[in-house]
Amino acid sequence: MWNWQQSDWREFSYNSSGLQDFENEFLRSCGESIGAFKHLNTDEENELRVRLLRDEAMQTSKIEGEFLDRDSIQSSIRRHFGLQIINENKALKEQGISDLLVDVYQNYEEPLSHDVLRQWNRKLFSSQGQSGEYRSHAEPMQIVSGAIYAPTVHFEAPPLAQVFDELDAFIEWYNRAHKEKTPSPLILAGITHLWFECIHPFEDGNGRVGRALVEKSLSQSLGQPALISLSSVIEKKKKAYYEALERANKGNEITQWLEYFLPTMIESQRYSIQKIEFIIQKGKLLDKHQSQLNERQMKVVLRMFQEGIEGFKGGLSAKNYMSITQTSQPTVTRDLRDLVEKGVFTKSGELRYTRYSLNI
Repeated sequence: MWNWQQSDWREFSYNSSGLQDFENEFLRSCGESIGAFKHLNTDEENELRVRLLRDEAMQTSKIEGEFLDRDSIQSSIRRHFGLQIINENKALKEQGISDLLVDVYQNYEEPLSHDVLRQWNRKLFSSQGQSGEYRSHAEPMQIVSGAIYAPTVHFEAPPLAQVFDELDAFIEWYNRAHKEKTPSPLILAGITHLWFECIHPFEDGNGRVGRALVEKSLSQSLGQPALISLSSVIEKKKKAYYEALERANKGNEITQWLEYFLPTMIESQRYSIQKIEFIIQKGKLLDKHQSQLNERQMKVVLRMFQEGIEGFKGGLSAKNYMSITQTSQPTVTRDLRDLVEKGVFTKSGELRYTRYSLNI
């Protein structure tokens, strides 16, 4: 029996005694995040907001096996915020997920409703002309793997006839819980995600909408956009995410699910704070060295910042530098030596294994 077939369905229970530390750490880190934000100027705030939403759009899509163009997503998000767009690109898939996440960011205070959920799903698949309506086929909605002749069913959602009523109950609970401010923010977000995924109301896009609901739930609880890097963290450990969901859909005692979900949220928050610190360090480095760098050096430094906190995979090589600047090997050597001497880059390795990283 799946959890929705059991007598205690919708009455999720859990042991909160081991979870409070995660809630406390999350709230402490919220203060750290707000404090770090105060060090950003307006341009840096805009850059951070775009970067966090862009990365979340790419990673929540990647979890579902969809690889999107970073520049197209960034252009779409910048357009929403009225920011300058260098290269206009209106790729529809990228625009759809960007529209969804910006809507969550800008309208998180709105009560949840059927219209909101359908609108989000419609945005996701606008390029395919889908209406955003709930699933309509009578066959069971199953998550299946393995061979056709011997499939493994990981989950089966409530049948079509129950979908609307199930969502009615979910939406009523969600709005009441946020009005009453109980349970605590992380647990509320964890139940929100699990409950929605168990209903699985759409033909496609349930995961992306479900993760957007986490962002909305946290933002409502905090009274400001949460901007956590949830999908970036989940994508790195995707197998653990799906295993935790699969375990949780077997019963309605969900302590084990929350023991997975809350640490994941803490890790997501830490990752977002690292991105804030990265933007702050970028500003400091450019303030100190920008006037000392030639056009080629500046182009490469900005390109490295564009890669984010992970940077170039394995570090920047002389070959990378040559490719970005379209210059000669002797010029590359001089430029890189100068960047190291000025303290802009750090150097590791020798000869053809030499790599360079931003000194932040």
